[in-house]
Amino acid sequence: MLFRSKARMVEPERALAGRDHYLYPVPETHAANGNRIQAPFPDGLQTAYFGMGCFWGAERLFWETPGVYSTAVGYTGGFTPFPTYEETCTNQTGQTETVLVVFDPVKISYAQLVQMFFEEHDPTQGMRQGNDVGTTYRSAIYTVDAAQAAIADRARAAFDQRAQAAGYPPVTTEIAELGPFYYAEPYHQQYLHKVPHGYCNLAGTGVSCPVGLFADADA
Repeated sequence: MLFRSKARMVEPERALAGRDHYLYPVPETHAANGNRIQAPFPDGLQTAYFGMGCFWGAERLFWETPGVYSTAVGYTGGFTPFPTYEETCTNQTGQTETVLVVFDPVKISYAQLVQMFFEEHDPTQGMRQGNDVGTTYRSAIYTVDAAQAAIADRARAAFDQRAQAAGYPPVTTEIAELGPFYYAEPYHQQYLHKVPHGYCNLAGTGVSCPVGLFADADA
């Protein structure tokens, strides 16, 4: 019953009320590389948003990737404005733990980032990722335009076919247009840079995502 309650999306009218401002200061720079984690970003850079379970390990995965300028963690996809971490843990906000990825499309494409997304976590688990259970840990891609949505949709279909052929259940990744993104508390930002041996349960399925099948949409 506890799993079922955590795995059930809260209805909008029952979500926590939230507020109209942050309760904490949001850092402007990345603790690991010194680049900006808040706009404005340098000209020519693009943004992507991924939910892969606990955002600590997912953020490190991306900031260590060549072509990625910066990363930050936060909450999006739900109903409660400016939520706190403690509020998201109640599963009464609808928000997803999400990584903002700021990248240079000349050095790495959005399609390649989506490929990493599908290969580096298990997108078949529904409202959980490993031992982390709840709607806040769901697999999700939040897109900023139609081009990103097309790539994400094609990648999900391609990966789903391969995953089911390998014996996994259907892919449950949510793909939706990006709504408001709320930065998480300062201690969450680049957490595994500050605490190198901290908790991280990020793990893929071993199934490869055929990026070549949809990379042309990234042109």
